[in-house]
Amino acid sequence: MSSSNRETMPRLRFPRYDVVDALRGTAMVWMTVFHFCFDLSYMGWWKQDFLSDPFWTLQRVGIVSLFLFCAGLGQSIAYVQGQSWSRFGRRWLQIALAAALVSLGSWWMFPRSYIHFGVLHGIAVMLVVVRLTAGWGRWLWPAGALALAMPWLAQWWLSGGGAAWADAMNGRALNWLGLVTRKPFTEDYVPVFPWLGVMWWGMASGRWLQARHAHRLGCALPAPGRALAWLGRWSLSYYLLHQPVMLGILGALAWWLKA
Repeated sequence: MSSSNRETMPRLRFPRYDVVDALRGTAMVWMTVFHFCFDLSYMGWWKQDFLSDPFWTLQRVGIVSLFLFCAGLGQSIAYVQGQSWSRFGRRWLQIALAAALVSLGSWWMFPRSYIHFGVLHGIAVMLVVVRLTAGWGRWLWPAGALALAMPWLAQWWLSGGGAAWADAMNGRALNWLGLVTRKPFTEDYVPVFPWLGVMWWGMASGRWLQARHAHRLGCALPAPGRALAWLGRWSLSYYLLHQPVMLGILGALAWWLKA
């Protein structure tokens, strides 16, 4: 086929599934509430222990898990629809650049604990791994289980026979893997292990759903679900903007109250 013919062909548009977008939108709403509470604590208006209080730490685990599961689910759909590597690469580049912006912004606000490998950094790395392993089929399930267990296995080994490696694995050059004996001091930390396991399970779930229950992905949603689906289609932009906007509003309110 000549290049001129390719240029005149209509661009293929693959369907989006509102169910998946709504699930991602749910994670975004949950994240917004969580971050708003964090911001209130940061401003000194409602002091909370976000580092060790299970009420907050378990919510963070739930939010990150839902985001990564949706990322794996989305990759399974893209894989089945035949997404090209060039299209994948364009989206990946957006995520990688957004991760760099998060690092820069967090360094400006929290220079001692800036985000060097947070959720977007983790997603950027894990998306490549998940894309390369999309053809593993049922093996994605045990692979995900192993990934989830890796930090505990590594901690056991590094505390015993592999103790000589502990300092190296805990250092910034390698702690993004998650095979550490202590977590780094940072505002956000989403290493490859165990979180790759969640994304692998999202991919496995998506492959299973599309093979056996594809009709459920295309089911109609009520109005609240459609609103969440709309929000879920703008996840990256929303993620980058929601915190600066909320902090800006709270900062302006604090200034107004002091005036």
